[in-house]
Amino acid sequence: MRIIRNIVLGALALACAAGAARAETIYLRAGRLIDVERGAALPDRRLKIVDGRIAEVAPWSPPPADAAVVDWSRFTVLPGLIDLHTHAADGFGQTNDPAEPLKHSAAETVLKGAEAARTLLMAGFTTIRDVGVYRGLSDVALRDAIARGWVEGPRMVVAGAYITAPGGGGAVTGAAPDVEIPRDFRLGEARDPVEARDRVRYLLQQRADFIKIIGTGAVLALGSEPGALELTEAEMKAACDEAAARGSYCIVHAHGAAGIKAAIRAGARTIEHASLIDDEGIALAKARGVFLDMDIYNGDWIEEMGTREGWPAEYLRKNRETTDLQREGFRKAVKAGVRLTFGTDAAVYPYGLGARQFAYMVRYGMTPAQAIRSATTEAAAALRMERELGQAAPGFHADLVAVEGDPLTDVATLTHVTGVMKAGRVVKAP
Repeated sequence: MRIIRNIVLGALALACAAGAARAETIYLRAGRLIDVERGAALPDRRLKIVDGRIAEVAPWSPPPADAAVVDWSRFTVLPGLIDLHTHAADGFGQTNDPAEPLKHSAAETVLKGAEAARTLLMAGFTTIRDVGVYRGLSDVALRDAIARGWVEGPRMVVAGAYITAPGGGGAVTGAAPDVEIPRDFRLGEARDPVEARDRVRYLLQQRADFIKIIGTGAVLALGSEPGALELTEAEMKAACDEAAARGSYCIVHAHGAAGIKAAIRAGARTIEHASLIDDEGIALAKARGVFLDMDIYNGDWIEEMGTREGWPAEYLRKNRETTDLQREGFRKAVKAGVRLTFGTDAAVYPYGLGARQFAYMVRYGMTPAQAIRSATTEAAAALRMERELGQAAPGFHADLVAVEGDPLTDVATLTHVTGVMKAGRVVKAP
């Protein structure tokens, strides 16, 4: 028995040694490394990366002679960026046709989604939260294809569909009255708390990561007013309670002040847009530790491109009624110390331009360091992934971006990402 035991232990030792030998180790030299928590740039750093995670950060010293080295010594390096409000899996982006999603096959939508995902990754967004699709579960398929290495894109966290009132802000509108909307466009429709709970259960069973609720009307949807409640507080609470019971959480699209407060009371983890938030809503968000995810850049894009391309007049009117108020609400939330994350509504404008929002966040009250944290540590915390994402530190995923210049003094440098690493693999070289 002792001989057999020794043979088994020897085999296990050999297997462990072989596994250790296969561990992929690379070194990255950063000319400057941004410590996002401290808001400081550390000069000439060496990052040791083992199997896609950061194992060590130290002042630069030469690694072993035969080591693989990524030389970003000419650049400032910071953690990969996180956008908490994208619609990559829809693929085609915003047009002047409200019924656009109905005019493409499932195959076309998936392929365009893959293109959008790659564009976001090349722009430095190594993680995205995709917050709802019209064609249900196409985001789950895209997330899994990226994870399996079939297509190139960011790490994705997905909603599966929208929990929405029939014909509400999460529905496709603009089709002729006698056109029946396909079932996969209506997976999240709910008419009462029981249906809301059932839809949540179904989406999580289909491996959605979280739940997206359309609590109020939308800007870019016909017949839907941003200030109006579209789901009741009871319906939102039923959805949030079911998500929590299954180990997940809900986020709520809410423009109007009453809808924002109802969503917070119902248990939302983040409030999306928060365009018409009032002082009471800001205080409630702070008291309950709810994140506000406010897309303060794209109002300008909608005004410029929507006017040029003939978007529906209703869209343009609602955008004008919310843009300045949203930015003032953002300024107040910053001053009040509410937790604010980086979310852009990518798809409203062309994919890949989201980093333009950093300058707007600084313009409306943040320091550059705060704006960077909104897309790193704060975004990771909202995702419940603060021990894995958002920092260039030991134990974290080796998701890194390189830029020229100093984003702590000029945050607009993040609009020109020259290098991208995801999970220890360079996907965009300077």
